[in-house]
Amino acid sequence: MCQLCFTYLAALKQNCHKVRHTFDIYFSSVWAMSSDPRQELGRRGEQAAVEHLLRRGFDIVERNYRTRWGELDIVAYDGSALIFCEVKARRMPTRGGPPTRAGQPLDAVNGAKRTQLRKMAGRWLIERRERPFADELRFDAIGVSFDAGGELVGLEHVEHAF
Repeated sequence: MCQLCFTYLAALKQNCHKVRHTFDIYFSSVWAMSSDPRQELGRRGEQAAVEHLLRRGFDIVERNYRTRWGELDIVAYDGSALIFCEVKARRMPTRGGPPTRAGQPLDAVNGAKRTQLRKMAGRWLIERRERPFADELRFDAIGVSFDAGGELVGLEHVEHAF
């Protein structure tokens, strides 16, 4: 048994909510596998975004929070700000290939999407009473680009995107 699984099982025995919640955050995407290539690309994009945020010192508070308006991809905390991150992943065309309809990843974070994200963040704040205290609320956008073979070719993180 790996160390993480052992830690998780020990936490369950002690009813340690924080460790159990952390385990669920990082491995929820493993349990929700899909055969749809777009969902798989989105899942990989979100995972790349989480790894980026962790490298920058952010704590991941929640992933894939569902509301009636849609899903918040990532809620993170940097010690002073609570950040609602929208992640957009795109497969870029091969060099010399036909142009793609989708455009750049962050092109999809338009006015309607921003309104939707604000509603979802409001719902999250109402429902999640046990959350980090934050002096600031922020909306970031993270665009993740993959090549035609599925390799990561770029990640753009726009803080205070709107």
